[in-house]
Amino acid sequence: MRFAIFASGSGSNAARILQAVQSGDLEGVPQFVFSDRKDAGVLFKVEQYNVTAYQFSPKEYESKEEYEEALLKLLKEHRVEWVVLAGYMRLIGDVLLRHYEGRMVNIHPSLLPSYPGLDAIGQAIDDGATKSGVTIHYVDRGMDTGPIIAQQSLSIERGETKEQLTTRIQQLEHQLYPKTLQRVFKEGEAYQ
Repeated sequence: MRFAIFASGSGSNAARILQAVQSGDLEGVPQFVFSDRKDAGVLFKVEQYNVTAYQFSPKEYESKEEYEEALLKLLKEHRVEWVVLAGYMRLIGDVLLRHYEGRMVNIHPSLLPSYPGLDAIGQAIDDGATKSGVTIHYVDRGMDTGPIIAQQSLSIERGETKEQLTTRIQQLEHQLYPKTLQRVFKEGEAYQ
């Protein structure tokens, strides 16, 4: 499967996915990594994997539609079959969903439907939750509302800080995301 990774942040999940491709644990062909932020760590992290990186900001465009048209053009040029969101911090709009709904996957640091959106780990701690985890889901028009593909949970330890829980959740993400993508790519069929 030809796929692209979209990321806005440090790129730890993107790097783990690319490692899985290199090791043969993930049978896919990464076409490029895209970031909407020029200072995103992911742009530097992917250099060692010999994968093309692109960056442009939505602020460079008149509208969200125009921004997504530019992304769609890039995806079509590279004949991308699947889009993998790995810490991409923007809601996907109609332009991309028209072409990739059912073939766009996201990872989220909570047990959805609990704690969608930003700072899910902080939300869980502030709420006094005893469990958290990771959810991998198809992307739809809502915020973290698409059909769930896989989840893995962990207990929140008493007195655990946000940083400690974040580290443990990232470890789960790094194990679960490549395995789940392998399954999804192997099945090869988009969610309908």
